[in-house]
Amino acid sequence: MEQIYVIMLLVLGVLAVIDLVVGVSNDAVNFLNSAVGSKAVSFKTTMIVASLGVLVGAMFSSGMMEIARSGIFVPSMFSFNDVMIIFLAVMISDILLLDVFNSLGLPTSTTVSIIFELLGAAVCLALYKIYTSDETLDHLGMYINTKKASTIVYSILLSVILSFSLGSFIQYISRLIFTFHYEKKLKYFGAIFGGVAISAISFFILIKGLKGVSFISATQFDWIDKHQFLILGILFVFFLVLSQILISFFKVNILRVIILIGTFALALAFAGNDLVNFIGVPIAAFNSYQIFQGSGVSGDDFMMGALANDDIVAPFYFLMFAGVVMVITLWTSKKAKSVIETGVNLSRQGDGDEKFTPNTASRVIVRMGVYVGQAINIFLPKKLQIKIDSRFINVEKSKKKSEDEPAFDMVRASVNLMVASILISIGTSLKLPLSTTYVTFMVAMGTSFADRAWDRESAVYRIAGVFKVIGGWFFTAIIAFVLAFVMAYILKVGEIFAFVGLLLLLGIILYKSSRKHKQKIKIEEEIKSLRKEDIATVHEMITESSAQISKVFRKTSALYSNVIDNLSLQDLAKLKDNKKDQKKLEKEIDELKSNVFYLIKNLDDTSVDASKFYILILGYLQDMVQSIDFITSTSYSHVNNNHKHLKFNQIRDLKTIDRQLQNLLQLLEDSFKTEDFYKIDLILNDKQILLDTVSELITKQIKRIRTTETSAKNSKLYFALLLETNDLVKSLMGLLELFKEFNKVNK
Repeated sequence: MEQIYVIMLLVLGVLAVIDLVVGVSNDAVNFLNSAVGSKAVSFKTTMIVASLGVLVGAMFSSGMMEIARSGIFVPSMFSFNDVMIIFLAVMISDILLLDVFNSLGLPTSTTVSIIFELLGAAVCLALYKIYTSDETLDHLGMYINTKKASTIVYSILLSVILSFSLGSFIQYISRLIFTFHYEKKLKYFGAIFGGVAISAISFFILIKGLKGVSFISATQFDWIDKHQFLILGILFVFFLVLSQILISFFKVNILRVIILIGTFALALAFAGNDLVNFIGVPIAAFNSYQIFQGSGVSGDDFMMGALANDDIVAPFYFLMFAGVVMVITLWTSKKAKSVIETGVNLSRQGDGDEKFTPNTASRVIVRMGVYVGQAINIFLPKKLQIKIDSRFINVEKSKKKSEDEPAFDMVRASVNLMVASILISIGTSLKLPLSTTYVTFMVAMGTSFADRAWDRESAVYRIAGVFKVIGGWFFTAIIAFVLAFVMAYILKVGEIFAFVGLLLLLGIILYKSSRKHKQKIKIEEEIKSLRKEDIATVHEMITESSAQISKVFRKTSALYSNVIDNLSLQDLAKLKDNKKDQKKLEKEIDELKSNVFYLIKNLDDTSVDASKFYILILGYLQDMVQSIDFITSTSYSHVNNNHKHLKFNQIRDLKTIDRQLQNLLQLLEDSFKTEDFYKIDLILNDKQILLDTVSELITKQIKRIRTTETSAKNSKLYFALLLETNDLVKSLMGLLELFKEFNKVNK
């Protein structure tokens, strides 16, 4: 019978590696956002510093594993078989939950997820034991330590309010001192700022990053805890002098030093304290097996009271291996980049592509903020307003918008790291349950708000994004509890069959999730490739327009033909896929339209007419996409509503139109792709042929209605397709005439 437990341990080991991957992908946002967003150093340097922090923290995190063993449930009340079921349910649930958040690009707390998963699985088995015995629900408190769960809910609210408020306040003061032109100010205030920031971060390493590490005894940590102000004073004086030396003699930008040290500190604390969230459960299972092994008692009868022993530590080689896996994940995970991008996107300075859709709450808050600002301006002296506003005048950027531009400057990045370090250090000292994820994210939101990054152009989107992330935090606790509860019940009832089935299901879900995310990344990269802000001349405009038009022709041709084919076969699933393809095409056109502002700014003075040409081109492309959207949606609705099939003659006529349109679009695609426009005149001369065909088919359908046609829905669909095809062809011809005229003038 012990063999099944060995298999469970091996499976938990594999799940631990997977959980490390999905967990690090989510938590990387905690310590990489500031350095990545400010581009203080190269991405490679940032990753090296973070990797060192992760490795050091992982190797000395053995003192933090007790929460998985006894922090949530009372081991003495559960058998060995019970705790193995709890641990399996927790790991399967955690991987599924974190993978969903990673795929959505949303940061969440791995601490919250693991605690509520442990709680859910333990409650499930506790209720099962109560139900199968003479006990009542009053005995549930004997099985579960509910205090930890309640502190986590408190942690969310406390982290959100404190972090946002303090981050806003300190960033506002810092910006008033340094302004956005901070280079000159650093000569006078850089040493003081560096002394405060580096002292706070170093103190954070001592208090939070090294809490529970194996090489600092409890006595030594108690001494550090009792002499915090003395340590802070010494650190401040030391780093004040060091910062002044670096600035004055070595001409070092002290902000870069702060950002690198802060990144290392948060990575160290993350690995040192949050590693338990990923491997704490498998290690607890390993410890449980060591206790159970050789007992001579069955797994259902052997109670796990010894699991609460404080002398149990995690083997060093487990920690070392976990650190290596975390570092590899940091460098290779695309989902980690998606989560980081969310945090950077919500806190970036200035405009750009917004990932979130505004909602009623965000609109109300922005409107209230505008009114409050107007009220303050009534009482604030005009000269003081002008003086304050002058401190927030941003650095004039080059005309060209580049992907290499930082999302925010190094002053804000330094404040992010400093404030997060201070808050987490204070929280740890006062035993307040502050979440690292919540603190770092909300500090970043607070500093961006104070920095006026949330202006009238972007605030409604950013606030909606923050609400979505915060809402996800609360849902994490609920979903984690329910999911682990269900998993534990299935494993308890289904035993070995449930064990195998859940593992297969997990593998399938992760495989599909990975494929879906790769497709999502591919689409996003394809859309990003449409951004061509560096066009400056007429010739570049013609070349770029030709490439974009060629792509739209190709996709429109394929989509139109697929819709007609799938409509004739009444294939609802494929028509639904056609709708998705159409939305993708529409999104690409929207990306081109959002790019117009930067493109116009970049054109040289002799090429202003090219701007109008490009805008008109986009107008025709948009008309074409709207036509294909109507054709796709109408066809899908007809089949989805289970209306009658189109008649054979109707399908044949639509296929005729389809063939003519395919030939035309293929010819045009080749012409624009090679910038060989001599055939445009021939096409324009024959443009009436296709329009006449559409007109003839409309006449034929009118005759059918008067003689044989009996379906009103069929006629409505058929006329809609023909009329929209007519509009599609007209938009196409209008684009060709515009392109021909512009190309002739600018030869």
